[in-house]
Amino acid sequence: MGPRYLSVVEREEISLGLARGETITAIAAGLGRSPSTVSREITRNGGRGAYRAFAAEAAARARARRPKEAKLAGNTELREWVSDRLEADWSPEQIAGTLADTFPDRPQMRVSHETIYQSLYVQGRGALRRELVACLRTGRGLRKPRRQAQARRPRIPNLVPISQRPAEAADRAVPGHWEGDLIIGKNNASAIGTLVERNTRFCLLLHLPEGYGAPQVRDAMITAIHTLPDQLRRSLTWDRGTEMAHHTDITLATDLAIYFCDPHSPWQRGTNENTNGLLRQYFPKGTDLAVHTAEHLAAIATRLNTRPRKTLDWATPQQKLNMLLS
Repeated sequence: MGPRYLSVVEREEISLGLARGETITAIAAGLGRSPSTVSREITRNGGRGAYRAFAAEAAARARARRPKEAKLAGNTELREWVSDRLEADWSPEQIAGTLADTFPDRPQMRVSHETIYQSLYVQGRGALRRELVACLRTGRGLRKPRRQAQARRPRIPNLVPISQRPAEAADRAVPGHWEGDLIIGKNNASAIGTLVERNTRFCLLLHLPEGYGAPQVRDAMITAIHTLPDQLRRSLTWDRGTEMAHHTDITLATDLAIYFCDPHSPWQRGTNENTNGLLRQYFPKGTDLAVHTAEHLAAIATRLNTRPRKTLDWATPQQKLNMLLS
């Protein structure tokens, strides 16, 4: 037991002090403990006339071994609140991080993300339904770079390198700067475009039912950018894939400046890389992405944009965007 608990030696001193007729205050002072701690110890173990150090130590060890009710098992409201968020694809950390703001005056509505994981995985702590494990985002490693043949792609005409991107885009201070990429489907036959606003982490998904060549990406991009107010059309950063060969058409149609990363430098679009990892929960690798309708993509984007983010102090991208536009 740690120092917060009485030791067997301290219990012997309590027993001797009682035998000598000392007051609880005097016994506590000799141990360097508070009188309330000593008083509880004596009361819990039979009182002044029946206290025995050996029996008190044995009882304390038995209490320490006794399984305690899991917090989520004993609080139905909290358990249901956590379960609902897991089913909405929130992570345990997102759930735990928003409880204090959601229930500011109810300390009983608190649980750590470690406790949520234990309730799902640890035998004997299963307060949450085991099928909720399927709602967790697992296997979310960094995406592998696309095949090395991309290194031999033809150069994109009139590209503007990331080195010329304004400083305000790099530090996220000013909204309206986006990062973009493609998520590629089975056998490289289908794709979904992703756009992420660097300040708010707000995400847009591009529906590409006819393929992901430069004309298709251009048309989908122009349609998506036209849904945005002018103050959110400052810049876009993309890699050097040939799907952006018509980037000048996009800029002319939307007034959106487009910058291109250095070759083999995915970290220059870190926000987008992270978001693509989250999206793989809905669009697993090796699947046909052409089966998803525009309506389904919009629903997935909404789901992602209404999840709280640790990087946003547990606000959601949608909330951050609404604050900018209000």
